Amino acid sequence: MVDLAREMTSRGHEVFIGLRPTNQWQGRFDFIPPERFLHVSVRNSFGMLSANRIARFLTNNRIDLIHAHVARDYLAAAVAARSAKTRLVITRHVMFPMKSFHRLALRNVDRAIAVSPAMVEHLERIFPRKKIVVIPNGIMCEASGEDISVKAAEFRAFHSIPRYAPLVVTLGELKPLKGQRDFVLAANQVLKSHDDAYFVIAGRDNSIDQKFRRELKRLAKVLGLEDRIVWLDWLDDLAPLLAAADLVVSPSHSESFGLAILDAMAAGAPVVATATDGARILISDTAALVPIKDPLALATAITSYLDEPDKRRQLGARLASEARSKFSLASMCDATERVYQEVLES
Repeated sequence: MVDLAREMTSRGHEVFIGLRPTNQWQGRFDFIPPERFLHVSVRNSFGMLSANRIARFLTNNRIDLIHAHVARDYLAAAVAARSAKTRLVITRHVMFPMKSFHRLALRNVDRAIAVSPAMVEHLERIFPRKKIVVIPNGIMCEASGEDISVKAAEFRAFHSIPRYAPLVVTLGELKPLKGQRDFVLAANQVLKSHDDAYFVIAGRDNSIDQKFRRELKRLAKVLGLEDRIVWLDWLDDLAPLLAAADLVVSPSHSESFGLAILDAMAAGAPVVATATDGARILISDTAALVPIKDPLALATAITSYLDEPDKRRQLGARLASEARSKFSLASMCDATERVYQEVLES
C-alpha cells in the first residue's frame, strides 16, 4: 500500500490515505500532505458509523475512487462508495473464501484485484469474472548501492552470530498457518549435520495473548535450541538480515502470494519454500519447493543447500533475476493504474 501510494503520487495522482488513529504507519507516508489523511477505525466488517465518516471524506475531497485492501474494510468502503457516488476497487490479499453475503453487499465493487491466479476461483464465487483482474504484488528490485557484505557482518556481530556460521532465516507473522513450528523442528534436524548453524525467526505474534510465540519458544527450549535461534520482531529494514542469510525459508501452510519470499528473492537470497500456491507462482525451481507440513523434507532441502554453496548461490541469482523480470513494483503499479483508468472511464 505504501509503495503503491508513493508511485501513484509520483505519477501525478492525488492520493488520500485512510488509517486507524492508533496506526504505526503514517510515518511511512511522509510524501502525503497531512490534510489528506483520514483517521478512522473500522472495528469489524459492519462498521457503518465509520462508513459515514469515510463517505463524508470522499465527498468533501471530491475523491474519484476508493481502494480497500483489507477484508474488514470492504463493507464500510462499499457503503461509503455508494453514498459518495465513488467508484470502488478492492484487493484480495489472502486465500480464505469470502462470505456468501458479500455477493450482495459488494455489488458495487467495480474491480476485485487478486494478487495471484490461485485466488480467482474464490473471487468468482462472489463477483462476475469480468470484474476480477490478477495483479501480482510488486517490489522495488533496484540495488541500494550499499555494500551488502558490510550490512551482513554488522547484523551477525550485533546478534552474536559467528561470521561464517550457516544462517537460516524465516520471515512472517507468528501464527500456526505460517509454519514456524515446522521450521523449529526442521532446525533441530539440520543441526545434526550442521552443528554450527544458526536460525532467525523474524515476525510478531499479533494475538492478544501471544500464545503461539510462547509455544514456539517452549518447543525450542525442549529441543535445546535456545542458543541457536534468534527471535526478532518487526524489522523496518530487511536488508541487513537478508544480506546475512545463507538461506531464507518459507515454511507456510498457505500463501496466496508470498511477499516475504519476494523480498528475499529481490535481495538475491536463495529461498526454500513449502509448495503453497503463492510459492509456486514465485519460485520456478521445483528443487527449492518441499511438501507442506513436512519438517523432515524441509530439513532435507535446507541441508542440501547448506552442503552445496555453489548450488545455493546459483539459486539466489536465478530468483533475483525472476523477481526483477516478473514482479517489479513498476509492473504492479502500471497494472493497477490501468484498472483505475478503466473503472473511471466506464
